[in-house]
Formats: sequence, structure tokens, C-alpha cells
Amino acid sequence: MKKLLLLVAVAFPILANAQDDLVKKLDANKSDSAKKKFSFTPIINLERTDVKNQGSSGTCWSYSTNSFLESEMIRMGKKPVDIAEIFTARNVYINKAEHYIRMHGAVAWGDGGACHDVINMYAKYGAVPQEVYTGLNYGTSKNKFAEMQAVLKGMLDALVKNPNGKLSPNWKKAFTAVLDSYLGEVPETFSYKGKKYTPKTFADEVVGINPNDYVELASFTDQPYYKKVLFLVPDNWSFDKVYNVKMNEITDAIDHALKKGYSVTWATDVSEKYFSWKNGVAFVPEKDWDDMSEEEQKNLFNGPRPDRKITPEMRQIAYENYETTDDHGMHIVGLAKDQSGKEYYIVKNSWGEKNDYKGYIYVSKPYVQYKTTAFLVHKNGLPASLKEKLRLN
Repeated sequence: MKKLLLLVAVAFPILANAQDDLVKKLDANKSDSAKKKFSFTPIINLERTDVKNQGSSGTCWSYSTNSFLESEMIRMGKKPVDIAEIFTARNVYINKAEHYIRMHGAVAWGDGGACHDVINMYAKYGAVPQEVYTGLNYGTSKNKFAEMQAVLKGMLDALVKNPNGKLSPNWKKAFTAVLDSYLGEVPETFSYKGKKYTPKTFADEVVGINPNDYVELASFTDQPYYKKVLFLVPDNWSFDKVYNVKMNEITDAIDHALKKGYSVTWATDVSEKYFSWKNGVAFVPEKDWDDMSEEEQKNLFNGPRPDRKITPEMRQIAYENYETTDDHGMHIVGLAKDQSGKEYYIVKNSWGEKNDYKGYIYVSKPYVQYKTTAFLVHKNGLPASLKEKLRLN
């Protein structure tokens, strides 16, 4: 999930503006006339916390999945905590650095991660509230990770070259010191609402989720269904496996979860011209962009349009030929219908509130079937028939 950071490998200096550049790219050639051309009526609208802004960092996976955990607290009858996304990201960077060194640099590096990273880091390190660890350690009001990532990768690449013949035992200490300088040191203990915690005790006593309750699913025609398969995207630095399900079971599972009160973390491709962040709508038009007239392109978001019928073969081909890439993570919090009766998922983003729906986007079901790379949900949110196929207790 790091479309924001794809240019890093070529030129680190432009990373600071990567998110702004992506948003501009996504909405290039799109009409401003779409505002108020769609009318959405909520069908399911689950409780969630406020929209946040990941700034110039590719940490969407941490924002979306921590937002999901906050909604899980609400679902469990708890008062939600604003969980520190950058605490999670920092722990990923340390673990990812270990993999990078062990693999002699032959894995992806950058801000990117996956939904499962948040669950894994929660299980290993715990969690802290945002007020305790903002990750803003040098005067910025939003994340700006370009310089930090340039320094970190430069350090790791120098270590991989191994100038001393063998690695110093202090390399991880030096790496962590860079994170401390840019993001701030993590306190061993802290006070929250008059009580003292460590990150682990805070996770156990305040957040209170069980990491073993969460499952990640994807859909590939070249892998056996209902088995765990390797999730082959660059940001899966930890080589985690996901449950492979049929394409229609993506939306069946999400629908069932929402109806039962469970929200969903969603990893997807957002690079298509029919994903419009500004207009707050994403769907799959019947014609390809290049086959549309200039007028059709201009009016693409000028009210509801039919979606293309998606097949598993179309989905697989798009994944294999790089049309579908693992760009971004968001949080599915509800279901709505437009004025024509077509259903869309209500999706909470982490790019602030500067779009027509104040930080949300309405995404059609065919888009989700076509462009989902993975999704994560509480196992009890899945249909009983699917749980049985996956052999989940």
C-alpha cells in the first residue's frame, strides 16, 4: 500500500510531496461538476472515530487499521481511544529493517505496509494513545517522512554493502536512534486518565482486542481456494499469508460483516481514473477510459452510471499485468445507495477532509470486487458458511 511512495526509489526528495501529488494525479481530467450530482442514503452506518490525515507519509495501512481497531472498541461497548498510528508504524520500520538486512536488501523498503502489520505489531508491542506518541518530533503539524526515510534507507543500504566484512552488533541501536530523532522516543511507561500503563498493558486493559480474532482475506484464481496463500505484493515485507476466497465472497463477506456490526479494513488500488477522491465516488464504468469520448470522460462523475460486470478472470489479469496494485488502505464503515438504488460502501479515508464528502468516499461493489487486494475483519463477522470453508473456530 504505497502508491504514494513509488517514486521514492528514483528520487527521495519528492517524497515529501508524494501524497499531494498522488491526489492531484488521481483527479486529473475529472470534472468539478460532479458535486451534488450524487445523492447517497445510508443503509448501514457504523460508529467510528474522526477522519485523520496521514500527511506526507505512506502510512495509510496504519491509519486505516487503527481506525478499524477504534471501531472495534465501539462495537465491544468501550469508549474508543485515539490510537497512535505512528507508534505502530515505528515498530514496523524496526521489524522491516531486520528483514531488509537479512534479505541483503532484496525486499521493498519505504513507509508502506499491510493491514496485518497493525495486528502483528499490536500483538508484539501493544498500543499507545495518540497523545502519548504523535510522531511529530521536530515542529511539524503533519507527518513528513521523506527525509527520515532517505536517512533510514541510506543507512540500511550501507549496512547491506557490509564495509567491515561483518555487521556490527550496534546497527539496530543506530537505526533506532534515527527513529527516535525524527519520531520521538517511546516511553516505557505513561499515564492515561490517571492510571499508569506500558504499551502492552494499555493494549490489554484499555483497547482490549484479541489479535487472534482477526483474519485477512484476498482472492486469486491461480491459488487454491479456502487455503492460506502467500500475499504477493511488495509491501508484504513480512511474507504473511492470507485466506484465498472467491471473488464474489469478497463483497458477500463485507456485506455480512457490516450487517452484523463489524467494520472492515480494506486494501485496494486507487490509481484508476474512475476512483475520484475529490468527488468522493469510485466505480467501474462500462467503457475503459481510453475508449471514452472527451465528453464522456468529462462527465464521468456527473451522476450515477452503470458498473461494468466484473469476472474473476478480469480481476486476476488486472493483478498480473500491474493494472491492480496495492496502493492504499482505507476503512469500510457502512453501506449506502445512490438515487438510482445502486449500493456503495461508505469508506473512511485518511487524507483529511478536503473532498466533497469530508474525508469519505462511496465505492461501488463491482469496484471492490475488481480492485481489492486484501481485506481484514473479525472472524465472527464472516458468514458461517465461509468460516466453515476456512476452518475458522
